[in-house]
Amino acid sequence: MNKRQKALLTESIIILLITAAAVVIMINLKQWVSRSETIQIMEQLGQVVLQYRKEHGSLPSGDDVKGIQGKLEEEVRLDKLQYRAQWIDVDSPPDEILAYVEKNFRASILNDGYVVLQLDGQVTWMNQEEFQKLLSRQSRLSPQDLKILQDL
Repeated sequence: MNKRQKALLTESIIILLITAAAVVIMINLKQWVSRSETIQIMEQLGQVVLQYRKEHGSLPSGDDVKGIQGKLEEEVRLDKLQYRAQWIDVDSPPDEILAYVEKNFRASILNDGYVVLQLDGQVTWMNQEEFQKLLSRQSRLSPQDLKILQDL
């Protein structure tokens, strides 16, 4: 192999490596943005729910939340939003999980987890272990909650 061929081979390998790195970075960036947008939509949902609770003294029904969710969603979808109002008591603690969305990231450096809306309106990202611990402490669990705890 002469110098010219070695130089072409080296340049080709460098270009392939840079392209592969750029693809990995773009995939991770896209998934990070998706997680951030989900958190933002959940924060907006939390504000609406807290306002509803302030005005009516109770949490909105699941159907009301679906309507609210439809208004809030523009490009970001809260796929498989689990709303737990019917399993929440009047004396539930502020960290009670009101709603959550599972986020799975394939081929990413981000860990799978949940975007969680708590009864006090706080939205947090929880990894699967944190979520499982908090969910298992909750007083009453929905069928979806039980399935998640069994699957983990």
